[in-house]
Amino acid sequence: MSTSMNIKKTLKDNTIFIALVVVMLFFQILITATGNGSLFSPGNIKNLINQNAYVVVLATGMLCCILTGGNIDLSIGSIVCLVGAIAGTLIKNMGCNIYLSILICLVVGILIGAWHGMWIAYIHIPPFIVTLAGMLLWRGVALIILNGLTISPLPDKYLALFSSYIPFSGNGTYAVTMIIAAVCCAAYIVMEVISRSNKQKKGYDVPGIAGFAAKIVVLCAVIMFVAHLLGQDQGIPVILIIVAVIVAIYAYYTKNTVSGRYLYALGGNAKAAQLSGVNTDKVMFFAYTNMGFLSAVAALICVARFNSAAPTAGTNYEMDAISSCFIGGASAYGGTGKVSGAVIGAIFMGVLNNGMSILGIDSNWQKAVKGLVLLLAVLFDVASKKRKGGK
Repeated sequence: MSTSMNIKKTLKDNTIFIALVVVMLFFQILITATGNGSLFSPGNIKNLINQNAYVVVLATGMLCCILTGGNIDLSIGSIVCLVGAIAGTLIKNMGCNIYLSILICLVVGILIGAWHGMWIAYIHIPPFIVTLAGMLLWRGVALIILNGLTISPLPDKYLALFSSYIPFSGNGTYAVTMIIAAVCCAAYIVMEVISRSNKQKKGYDVPGIAGFAAKIVVLCAVIMFVAHLLGQDQGIPVILIIVAVIVAIYAYYTKNTVSGRYLYALGGNAKAAQLSGVNTDKVMFFAYTNMGFLSAVAALICVARFNSAAPTAGTNYEMDAISSCFIGGASAYGGTGKVSGAVIGAIFMGVLNNGMSILGIDSNWQKAVKGLVLLLAVLFDVASKKRKGGK
């Protein structure tokens, strides 16, 4: 493959990342010019991470649903509200053990996801209908549990699980943060080199060495830059580590496991996948059960972030997750998309929200802009399909 083709492929594969960088620089210029501070201030980067952690978690689960054929889950905001209500009731009102309460909340999320998965996978009711019913049902149950009231505050021991920072003391914060970032970069480089080597041995096409090296250099530079900013504040948020572990697990699962590839096979051609021996019902059941589990994780994160369980929690969270996936390159038809793309899409939406808020742009205009961005992302997907002679 020629150098020019390598460059074109690299640019095409990283379109959303390039767009994210451009948007961040655009907001930085505007914010600096208007005297509203800086988008890249340590405190703002920390807030960006804390405010969008739940979106990344939900987008990761939503991607698995979308991969199965463009299916979505409309109930996740209501599940977040319900699980949050259960967490608040158990931990605050009933004084239950924190870890037992977390376990119960995760089990509830799994059971709700399995409930949806049963109707979708085995009774073959369309996901839109099942999750729309779930959106109404679980929100109603949450309101019954809360009785219209907000439960707060939560114990400091619970908040520390999601809202603390590493290192835990103020001594050597910057040095420890940079060391952790350097170790993460080294681990990432080793994993990428091994992955590339394995692909070459199996005869797969791999990017040119220049594009491969450029990708590693850019991502490591981003990691070190973010660590540099966080090190000047309180260090690395624990929630960032939790989210990074979740993203890494699902990125590996969807990319390197047989059952993970079944999600793509189902979305690419369900009939062909079934004839090839793939249990498509089981794959669909997993996707929605998993979505329930990650919704519960997001609920626990939100309860800690807001230090409360409120009746309005989770409102429009499903829209944030869906938008993140489509902006991150997931196909509206299914079968195409990456966890990394969904994460970048979530960050993209977070930067839009954060940048426009700093500039003092009216919330109504913010919604209009986000809606337009989502439409353009889906339009790009449709146009790509047409160029390839697809649907």
